[in-house]
Amino acid sequence: MFKYIIKRLAIIVLTLVLIISATFFLMKLMPGSPLANAERLSASQQKMIEAQYGLDKPVIVQYVTYLWDALHFDFGVSFQFANQEVSTLVAQRLGPSAQLGIQALIFGLIAGTGLGAAAAVRRNTKTDTFLSILAVLGISIPSFVFAALLQYWVGLKLGWLPIAGWKGFAATVLPTIALGMSPLATSARFIRTEMVDVLGSDYIELARAKGLSKNEIIWKHALRNSLIPLVTLIGPMAVNLLTGSIVVENIFSIPGIGSQFVDSILTNDYQIIMGTTIVYSMMLMVVLLLTDILYGIIDPRIRLAK
Repeated sequence: MFKYIIKRLAIIVLTLVLIISATFFLMKLMPGSPLANAERLSASQQKMIEAQYGLDKPVIVQYVTYLWDALHFDFGVSFQFANQEVSTLVAQRLGPSAQLGIQALIFGLIAGTGLGAAAAVRRNTKTDTFLSILAVLGISIPSFVFAALLQYWVGLKLGWLPIAGWKGFAATVLPTIALGMSPLATSARFIRTEMVDVLGSDYIELARAKGLSKNEIIWKHALRNSLIPLVTLIGPMAVNLLTGSIVVENIFSIPGIGSQFVDSILTNDYQIIMGTTIVYSMMLMVVLLLTDILYGIIDPRIRLAK
């Protein structure tokens, strides 16, 4: 397992270098200037500002310098916010995004597991059909559509919860539900499929023959064994949450990384775009690594294979 972790860390570093390289050169191809009001500046003023940010150097020199600094977690200074370190700006926005993502993942896993188990126990009934349709809708409909519907009906029409902002737990409920619908639906479909297979297995028949109650068979045997493979889905679900949170944060005016990322694109703030992309990539790769390690701990066969 230790060698596997070292190997994965080396792959993460290599992947990070490739992401930084691709992002850097893509930023250079973007139209427009990262300098605010560049069209209003004289040629000498533009040259002075470009020299201040190192933009007057050859592109390859800029790339090597940025790559070295980024690998040391120095993402430079924002063009939009004068004299503000990108690492500081991203760190200030990381809390709301992390809280929203964790809440959505927990909500999706718990609710999805419950619905999937209910559908498996009542398979081939109207309840099973309804929950299956709900799961398909949860996967098919984008999170920003759920966000708009929840914001309008629950927040605006009914007035039960805040429609925007980030003040108190109540303000996190609607974006959490909107973002958590995809992992909810994915978990529900997966658990249903796994539990249907488990409930038809030989050891479940043996448990029935021993006289165990229906609840004991479902909760102690069927559901527990169905949950182990679910761990493999945590990584992909985390990916969806990272990408989906960008739009949801803007809809609910959440001061997270997603909204800052969108603003940086509109203002051509290369440094924030690259810094945010790197942070997103690092978070994703760390989640995938932790998922693989957790799965190896749960299933010894995977651990031995590694």
